[in-house]
Amino acid sequence: MKIFYFGGQKSGKTNAGSKKALELSKDEKPYYVATYDNSYGDTSMNERINKHILERKDDFLSIEEPCDLLKVIKPNKTYLVDCVSMWILNNLEEKEEVLKKQLKELFKIDANIIFILNDVSCGVIPFDKESRRFVDFSGIIGQELAKLCDEVYEVKYGIEKKLK
Repeated sequence: MKIFYFGGQKSGKTNAGSKKALELSKDEKPYYVATYDNSYGDTSMNERINKHILERKDDFLSIEEPCDLLKVIKPNKTYLVDCVSMWILNNLEEKEEVLKKQLKELFKIDANIIFILNDVSCGVIPFDKESRRFVDFSGIIGQELAKLCDEVYEVKYGIEKKLK
């Protein structure tokens, strides 16, 4: 089962995805795949990470992998990938086809994977080139996930709406 949750920041998508991962994992602890790259050295982001760690408690086994999800996703397990937005940022120098190929390879693995993505596509077109590239990639990868996943949910203010 492959499931996609998207929404704005602090919309409740990680909470919704966590509940689904725990439900799908049955008797085993699911894996939480953290994609944030700590090399950015952002103090406020580290606070957000620590809050996520507290929210997970001991319900998940944590894996940190900022770029290559294929290295950590194994068959017959359950994974919560939080978040695809950071994975995109960490792979921004790659070509679109490389990211799509990695996703398609993930979908060949017989595992439960829940993907979390920040929806950044509802704002203005950014002025700088790198930000535009990130927003464009987010939309492109979001479309790919929506197409490939078994279920798709939009989350706003903690309310889940099933789209697929």
